[in-house]
Order: sequence, then C-alpha cells, then structure tokens
Amino acid sequence: MEMMAEMIAIFLGLIKKGDLQQARKQLNRAYLDLLKQDASFFFFFYIDCLTDELISKHNYTNNHLKVLSELFFAEGKLQEKLNNSPEAITNYKKALLLLNFIEQEASTFSMTANNRKTLIKSRIQELTIP
Repeated sequence: MEMMAEMIAIFLGLIKKGDLQQARKQLNRAYLDLLKQDASFFFFFYIDCLTDELISKHNYTNNHLKVLSELFFAEGKLQEKLNNSPEAITNYKKALLLLNFIEQEASTFSMTANNRKTLIKSRIQELTIP
C-alpha cells in the first residue's frame, strides 16, 4: 500500500506540473507493478460487472480492488486534464463502485475512503454539468 501511495503521489505531481506524457507512463507502470496487468486490461470491463469479473474470474481480493480504485481515480484525473470528460467520468465511476463494494464487503467505515468517495462524487457532478 505504501508503494501504491508513492506511485499515485508521483503521478498526481506530474499531472499538476502538466507533464501528461510522463504521467501516462507512470500510470501504466503502476498497473503493471501493482496488479500485474496492462492498463488496457481494465478498461474493457463494464461498470455493471466489474467487481464480479475481477473477483470470480481473476481472483482479485479487496486489497487488489483498493489499488485498482486508486488507479481508476488517477486515470480519471489524467483524462480530466486531457479534457476527456466522458473517460474521466467513467474512470471515476469505476473507482467509486470499487470503494463502495469494498466498504460493503468489509463492513467497516474508513474516513479516508469516505473522503475519496466525496471527492469522486464531486468530480463526477462537476464534469457532468455542462
């Protein structure tokens, strides 16, 4: 989890600096390093069956889903910076779905996860309103 936090921080820093090409490289590397899959692997899952597919067919745990949620959030930030609102919204929705699933499965409350969910909902709403 520490490695994930460091990678996400680096990634978000690159976005803030405007180095989007390097940010894309770092994000792709994070998918491979943390989940052992190419980033494109995760983009073909429909939101409706995301958790079922990852858990039943790919044996993902809640920890995997937490990492993936952060990566979807980061992808949403990148797409937002690229002015690709539809892709940003899709990635934010996937991140939110995973966070809600993890919270429900664990039956615990996390202030960090709750804050992330609030931020994601805000971003979706802002991007949805023209």
